[in-house]
Amino acid sequence: MFNDPIHRGTARPLRFGIVLLPNFTLTAFSGFVDLLRLASDEGDMSRPVRCSWTIVGESSTPVRASCGIQVTPWTTFEEARPFDYVVIVGGLLHSGPSASKATLQFIREAAKTSATLVGICTGVFALMRAEVMDGYRLCVSWFHYWDFVERFPGIDERNLVADRLFVIDRRRITCSGGRASIDVAAAILLRHVEATVVQKALRIMLVDDAQKGNAPQPHPPGLEPATHPKVRRAILLMEQHMGQPLSLGELARRLEMSVRQLERLFAAETGKSPHAYGRQIRIRTASWLLTSSDRTVADIATSCGFSDASHLGREFRKQYGESPNAYRVARPQSDAPTLAAG
Repeated sequence: MFNDPIHRGTARPLRFGIVLLPNFTLTAFSGFVDLLRLASDEGDMSRPVRCSWTIVGESSTPVRASCGIQVTPWTTFEEARPFDYVVIVGGLLHSGPSASKATLQFIREAAKTSATLVGICTGVFALMRAEVMDGYRLCVSWFHYWDFVERFPGIDERNLVADRLFVIDRRRITCSGGRASIDVAAAILLRHVEATVVQKALRIMLVDDAQKGNAPQPHPPGLEPATHPKVRRAILLMEQHMGQPLSLGELARRLEMSVRQLERLFAAETGKSPHAYGRQIRIRTASWLLTSSDRTVADIATSCGFSDASHLGREFRKQYGESPNAYRVARPQSDAPTLAAG
C-alpha cells in the first residue's frame, strides 16, 4: 500500500492520503489541503503536479465535519495506492463515534512502512489509540491537554508538547489544529519543493509567512497579544502543570533559556516574577472551580497545586480577603471569574 517517500527533484507528485475522522474540523482540513493545491501547480489550475491528495475512508459513506458539511472519501483503505504522507484530521472529541477499528488498522499498516504519519487537531488521539507513537514527541492543543492526559494516563509527560503549534519527530508530525494546519503543510512541502513555490502559495492564502513548529500556540484569554512568545509558552506550561507545578529551573530548561533570563523577561512583560504569576494562575483557577463546580475545597487545592486545603485557604485570603468557603457561598455560578491571569 505504501512506498518510499519522494525526494526533492523527483518527477512524480508527492502523495498525501487524508483520513477524515467523524466530526473533523473543517478549518484544519481545508487549510492543509488548500496549501497543497496552491503549491502543486502554476497559475490557478489546481492540478496535482507537484503533489497529489486523496481522501481515504473505510467506505464511500460521507464523513460529517463538526460544522455539518459532509465529505465523501475518494477511495477505501483497501483500494488506496501508496502514500508518502498519511494525514489524520480530527475534531470534536465528545460528539459521536471516534476512529473506527478499520481506521486504526490502516494507521498501523502505514506505520510499518516509510510513510510519515501526520496527526492534525485531535488526529493525534487516533495515532495514540493505534499505538504508533511510542517514543515519539507529540503535540496537542492546550485546549485538549487534559483530555489527552485523561485518555492516555501512561503517556511520558516529557514527550507531550502543548505550548507549540506543531512537532516534527522523524516520521511523525503532530499539530495543534486550526490555522496551524497551514503551517504544517508548508513545513512538509518545504522538504520537497522550492521555498519560492511554498511562499507564493502562502501569499495567495493571505498568510504572510508560515510559523515554525516552536512558535507558541495562541495566548490564553486575558493576555495581551503582544506578550513575548517565551512568556506565552511559559504560561501555557504553568497551566498544564498546575497540579504539580514545574520548578523555575525546569520551566527555564523547557524554554531553552536560563533562569535569570526567564525572570528578567517575566518582570519586563508582566511586572511579576514567574513564581508570582504562577501562583496567580493557580489562585484564579481555584476561585473558578469554587463557583463552577461542587468539588470539595481539599480536592480543588490538590488540583491547583496547593499542599492541602489549609494552604489554599491562606493564599486565598491574601488574594480575596476571605476563605474559599465564604467565597463560594457569596458568589453564584454566574458571577464566577474568568480564568485569565492578567
